[in-house]
Order: sequence, then C-alpha cells, then structure tokens
Amino acid sequence: MSSIYYLVPTLIAVVVSLLIVRIGAIALMLTGLSFDKAKFQALSAFTGTGFTTREAERVVNNSRRRKIVSLLMILGNVGIVTVIVTATSSFARVEGLQSGLHLLALLAGLGLIFLIVRNTSIAQRLEAFAEARMGRLKIFDDDITVDELLHLSEGCGVVRVGLMENSPFVGQTLSEINAGLDHSCILGVERDREWLPTPKLIRKLMAQDHLVIYGRLEDLAKHFG
Repeated sequence: MSSIYYLVPTLIAVVVSLLIVRIGAIALMLTGLSFDKAKFQALSAFTGTGFTTREAERVVNNSRRRKIVSLLMILGNVGIVTVIVTATSSFARVEGLQSGLHLLALLAGLGLIFLIVRNTSIAQRLEAFAEARMGRLKIFDDDITVDELLHLSEGCGVVRVGLMENSPFVGQTLSEINAGLDHSCILGVERDREWLPTPKLIRKLMAQDHLVIYGRLEDLAKHFG
C-alpha cells in the first residue's frame, strides 16, 4: 500500500495544471474575452492544441493575450511532462496485482479532483479570488477591439442599406423605422455624399439615402431583405 503514495506527485501535478488553466482563463477574460471562450483558449494553449478560430485570431492580435497564452504554452509543456514522468515513475515501482490497485487509485484520485473542480462553490471562490488579485494589475486594463465591442462573432454587425425609388421606407421617419427594428440601432444616414451621424428621429428618408444600422444580422436581413 505504501506504493500508492508515489501517485501523490502525479495528482499534485494534475491539480496545479488545472489551477494554471483556470487562472489563465481568468486572465484572458480580464482582457475582454467572454469566460467560456477564455477557458477554451486557455485549455487550448496549455495542452498545445491549435484551433484556427476567430477567437484564436483575437488572441494573436492582442499583445496582452499573446503574453498570457505564451506563458500558458510554456507552463503546459512543463506540466504535461511532469504528469507523464511522475505517473511513469510511480507505476515503475510496482508490479503484478499492485499495478491494478495503483491504476484504480490513480483513477479514483483523478475522479475526486474532477468532482472538486466541478463543484460550483469552490470554482466560484477560486475565480473570484484570482480575478480580484489580477484585476488590480494595470496590464489588464481594457484593450478591446471594435469587433469585440460590437459582438460581431455573436451574429451582430453593421450594415449599409440603400433606399431605391420604390423602397417602402422612402418618406418614413427614422422613428417609424426604429419602431419596426428589434435589437438594432440606426447609426447614421448617408445623403448626397454627406454623413449624418445620429440623425434626428423626425428626419424623413429620401430615395438614394443609405442607412447605416447596427444590430443582429439575421433580424436586419429579414426586415430589409
């Protein structure tokens, strides 16, 4: 039974690795990423798994996120090697029936760690503690790109709608058009090469006007399609 104690370094390495991923996710979140996306990117970087996603591009294009991900990649290589070496060393010390008991003990330990990590209260306390400490650092000041501010990856966007002579919107006021829009906002009107930002809602639209609207692309396509 004393050989079971050789598994302790392996389990400690697993716990430390999980903590590093969680802290890395919080660090990425403080730069403007949503927590779900931050967790995915942190785990991807730590395990050395590459994904060509829009979120990955946002990490690469942001200097602070690059530093966090670079550190996660370095620590990930160290952590994975540590887990493999300690696990291999612990199993090399046993043989026969003890190997089976060793494996069961390892699986039980990993299961216990998984349950602790999935425990909502424990995870929330850890996240709150790490966020409070890292939030005081100036390196996490907001550096959010325009596409993140506008949530372009979540189905939102800015469109330019031209009004032809037979358009049903010609002659309507902006307030009338706004009344029919859900989760959208008219940012401005282009008229005769002139840009009218945040126009008055009482202004009537004319043929050849172009509306610049922000909102959910699916809703805008249905409304102006």
